[in-house]
Amino acid sequence: MEKVSSNLRRVKTKFTTKEGLIGDYNYSQLFIPKIPIYSDWKQRKSGQMISTQPFFGLNDSMPVLLGAILGLQHALAMLAGIMTPPIIISGVANFDVDTTQYLVSASLIISGLLSMIQITRFHFYKTPYYLGTGLISMVGTSFATITIVTKAIPMMYVNGQCPTAEDGTLLPCPDGYGSLLGTAACCSLLEITLSFMPPKVLQRVFPPLVTGPVVLLIGTHLVESGMMNLVGGCGEGNVCVVGSHSAPWGSAQFIGLGFLVYVTIVICEKWGSPIMKSCAVIMGLLMGCIVAAATGYFSHAGIDAAPAVTFPWVKTFKLTVYGPAVLPMLAVFVVLMMEAIGDITATCEVSRTNVEGKEYESRIQGGVLADGLNGCLAALMTMTPVSTFSQNNGVISITKCASRTVGYWCCFFLIIMGIFAKFAAALVAIPRPVLGGMTTFLFTSVAVSGIKIIATTPFTRRDRFVLTASLMFGIAAVLIPDWFSYVFTYDGDNGGLQGFFDAIVLVMETGFAVTGFLGVILNLFLPQELDDNMTADMDVYEQQIVTDDVAVSSSSEDNKSADRGDVKLNTFKAEA
Repeated sequence: MEKVSSNLRRVKTKFTTKEGLIGDYNYSQLFIPKIPIYSDWKQRKSGQMISTQPFFGLNDSMPVLLGAILGLQHALAMLAGIMTPPIIISGVANFDVDTTQYLVSASLIISGLLSMIQITRFHFYKTPYYLGTGLISMVGTSFATITIVTKAIPMMYVNGQCPTAEDGTLLPCPDGYGSLLGTAACCSLLEITLSFMPPKVLQRVFPPLVTGPVVLLIGTHLVESGMMNLVGGCGEGNVCVVGSHSAPWGSAQFIGLGFLVYVTIVICEKWGSPIMKSCAVIMGLLMGCIVAAATGYFSHAGIDAAPAVTFPWVKTFKLTVYGPAVLPMLAVFVVLMMEAIGDITATCEVSRTNVEGKEYESRIQGGVLADGLNGCLAALMTMTPVSTFSQNNGVISITKCASRTVGYWCCFFLIIMGIFAKFAAALVAIPRPVLGGMTTFLFTSVAVSGIKIIATTPFTRRDRFVLTASLMFGIAAVLIPDWFSYVFTYDGDNGGLQGFFDAIVLVMETGFAVTGFLGVILNLFLPQELDDNMTADMDVYEQQIVTDDVAVSSSSEDNKSADRGDVKLNTFKAEA
């Protein structure tokens, strides 16, 4: 009873006092942009340095207003990534506006709900296993699934599994989407199982040399869809209708709208306030929408027709398993697992918690398990798999706030955004050139993340060979999407055999999948060897040690230095 009274007093203090509501945080530093020339002049005139903000740990108490503002900042930083996959998937499956709006709302709600699992961190009774990281590990709809959808659903139209009108018009394919959801729910069991393996074993089987090229190709493939929208969205040689305007695909006005988004993002990064920098993509999207609305490229008909509120399962899809998509979907969950490990490590670092030891390994195990379980739950809640979002680590670093309270505020805002369907309708109504300007930037950042992962490898001769051999067919699949479509010429009525052929074609034409499988096989098959350059470096290093030993062998202190040189040489050899 005494504990309950203490908690009530704490809550009352939180919401009835200035310290509890506002605190003494320097809010202006979050919002005031860096104005060119003026900001530097003002700082020199005042002679004051930029104030240092306090750091809030995982469980630190913080003012209500600050928690809400930083939670909204996290939500805005995620918004572009959450809304993009359902909009693109809806376009591939030819869904109507109502279904597209529903999927965007569901994506927001699901991201908020499933992020709570990662933030809360549950402990399995009398076991060393956890569920969740206990950090601000926000999750959102993954981009990796888009690549599978853009290959699998067109294949379903060709095979008759998705309906086509008599005049050849592609009709909505909810059953095809449902089959991919069912496939994802089943394939998520792989990541759930792998979460109970030691992190060192996982990193040995799936090192950066394997996962880096996969992430690179996912981003590279997605850039194509982003640019298609940026230049009009209706396909080469067609006349695109955007709002009240119509113009040929690739017209200057379409490219201008997309380029405006790009320029705004760059300006925010250069001169924006901390909140503007972390939400630069959304600022670019907002500027593009304002200009598009002012010039007649924005249509509000869908917003007017949208319901006031919505929730998952307002629309449902029949869950089945699409056999040809199983292997690529398994590759997706391996990528999501390695992405989660990297993101959790980065979150631990910016949150000032251990990045090694039992606590760190338990966060990795709990985070990967939650990631796999969230993938299954997302599919059951009518959305493709989710993954941890790395952009939130940047928000933590900028704001110096790792408090889980902010994470819960972020979940609250995401759920509210999703429930109010008018908000999702406004996102769906964004003109394609504006949307393309934003998504192309996001997808390119995915490709850059892959390059960053690859850069962590030592690049021995063997590593370069594995990277080349695994990327060969992946890059080919990105540049020539149908390169394997004419290998099998079977046209009989054996559905099982046709499905087997479709599975092979889908894997070979999905760049990241074929690269991932080849990377795992080659990495385990080819042994690591000393590179010629590494051997030469060791020879030079050894010769330098010998020279130093001869020069300083006259004193006992110098002999100690030589001994330290031998230790360094042995360490260098061991690392090589």
